[in-house]
Amino acid sequence: MFATIRTAVSLLLLMTLLTGLIYPLAITCIAQVLFPHAANGSLIMRDGKAIGSELIGQEFTVARYFSGRPSATGPVPYNAAASTGSNYGPTNPAQIDVVKGRVEHWLAEVPGKSSVPADLVLASASGLDPHISPAAALYQVERVAAARNLPVEKVRKLVEGSIEQRSLGLLGEPRVNVLKLNLALDRLQ
Repeated sequence: MFATIRTAVSLLLLMTLLTGLIYPLAITCIAQVLFPHAANGSLIMRDGKAIGSELIGQEFTVARYFSGRPSATGPVPYNAAASTGSNYGPTNPAQIDVVKGRVEHWLAEVPGKSSVPADLVLASASGLDPHISPAAALYQVERVAAARNLPVEKVRKLVEGSIEQRSLGLLGEPRVNVLKLNLALDRLQ
């Protein structure tokens, strides 16, 4: 019986060393060498300070910036401390009221439009999506251009230049990273 216990303890220590130390250390080293930007959280730096991650949505509520997808975690678009969806179904009265309110907000925010892109009114499942569709970004061009006193065509070209295509040419949909777009917008002025 002592031999069995010794074997079990030895295997426990070996597996703890392998899976708890050696494997994570090896993967971390490989990631740092091959993908340093992603391995370090894809942080975007300005003046030596991290201002956000391009992988996590940020809150932009001022008219001079493009807005991201709404979050079910509260009135602000993103709350990284509480990443979750609302779990409301499409026929839930509370969900219908929230979406109607968002549609009304966007129709008032961007006069002259008769419809609003879905990703500006429907919350993301995680509440942390950093991207919006090209249609959602283009929908906001006139509002942002007016708030910054920039020509609409200049802002439109910036959006069109910020569209990320499908990964590997076939995965996902074309998208616009809101944080990167807003930083590029700040560089225009």
